[in-house]
Amino acid sequence: MRNRVRKNLELNNSKKLFIEAQKHLVGGVNSPVRAFKGVGGTPIFMARGKGAYLIDVDGNRYIDLVGSWGPLILGHVSLDVLNHVRRILRKGFTFGAPSALETELAVLVKKAYTSIDKVRFVSSGTEATLSALRLARGATGKKKIIKFEGCYHGHGDSFLVSAGSGAATLGLPDSPGVPEELASLTISLPYNDIKAVEDAFTRFDDIAGVIVEPVVGNMGLVPPKPGFLQGLRDITSKHNAILIFDEVMTGFRIAYGGAQELYGIKADLTTLGKIIGGGLPVGAYGGREDLMSQVAPEGPIYQAGTLSGNPAAMAAGIATLKKLNDDQLYKKLEESAAFVEEGIKRAIQKTGVEAVFQRVGSMATLFFCGHPVENYSQAKDADRKKYSTFFWAMAQRGVYFPPSQFEAAFFSAALSANDLKKIVRSAHESLQVLQEA
Repeated sequence: MRNRVRKNLELNNSKKLFIEAQKHLVGGVNSPVRAFKGVGGTPIFMARGKGAYLIDVDGNRYIDLVGSWGPLILGHVSLDVLNHVRRILRKGFTFGAPSALETELAVLVKKAYTSIDKVRFVSSGTEATLSALRLARGATGKKKIIKFEGCYHGHGDSFLVSAGSGAATLGLPDSPGVPEELASLTISLPYNDIKAVEDAFTRFDDIAGVIVEPVVGNMGLVPPKPGFLQGLRDITSKHNAILIFDEVMTGFRIAYGGAQELYGIKADLTTLGKIIGGGLPVGAYGGREDLMSQVAPEGPIYQAGTLSGNPAAMAAGIATLKKLNDDQLYKKLEESAAFVEEGIKRAIQKTGVEAVFQRVGSMATLFFCGHPVENYSQAKDADRKKYSTFFWAMAQRGVYFPPSQFEAAFFSAALSANDLKKIVRSAHESLQVLQEA
């Protein structure tokens, strides 16, 4: 059974809206990946979402494999989440004062993450990572931080740093506006290279901590090699440095307790976001008691936010985490993602297109290259033109894949068996388009 293909995907309204948006918004968007530079063409403007689907302003319907970049693990407009938020919003949008909702969500986070004794809510993942970094430096009295190429921790100055000329060299600014003096405090290393981490700690004695996406989603989906995360845990413990797991993307996504549950490793500090806000803006950082007690007002390390812990985000997060606290739901997510993985791998084999499908839990990426991807250098080898062709072929068939080779796809619990079959069929046909090109 072949899919219905929109040979000329009607995007007239999206085109008009994008022309108007560019007059008023930087690049016509509020986050760069939305501009479709990674796949070309006109960005698709969405009108609404329901369950597993997105409907654009031209009336085209898509199976959504982006899920607002991760948080919509229950699908669009989950009634459990919507109804809880409605009840709370009737009482007020924001107070600028404590509410019981903050404590309730904190308790749920702590139950899922045994490495977290206390938590601080903020309004974005970037806020969370910047705050965790400041805490690591303040707690250790050291200045340098290790990050990994291809891992994205938000747009803070310390994170927009590329690798230097060697494996264990200080970083260089990766964006205008990042001072070289600040970039020089960041050591950028290849992901999955534990030897490079060992060398860095041998060379520098003032490393405050290591921040890592335990499973990378920001160069496409790249899993950790066996022993890599444990190696980070061992090295940071040995050198009294802080291990920060950036689980903004993986938290409550690849397991209820995120990567730390999946791989059995505890971080000193954890950053969270996306799912813990149920689709509303949120972030959090938490960790050991002795570290978190150094944050104001308990300690001298300052961080604050007017809308932090706002009732709407807390309510959405509470409803989402309560719904997710169900082993059967994660079993369903795993089975759904595995079904698509197996189907796409068969399609790759049948069509002979050079590609690899990588997955951890309900996150995945199809790389157009001839080898498994273990780091950013290998990810950059992927053929972005082929990915662009694949993206639009999928869109024509009613499947919304991430509009960039370097972003992960996300599966939701709202996907039906028929949706999954359609994704596989669409991928097979889209790979055939590449084969015939």
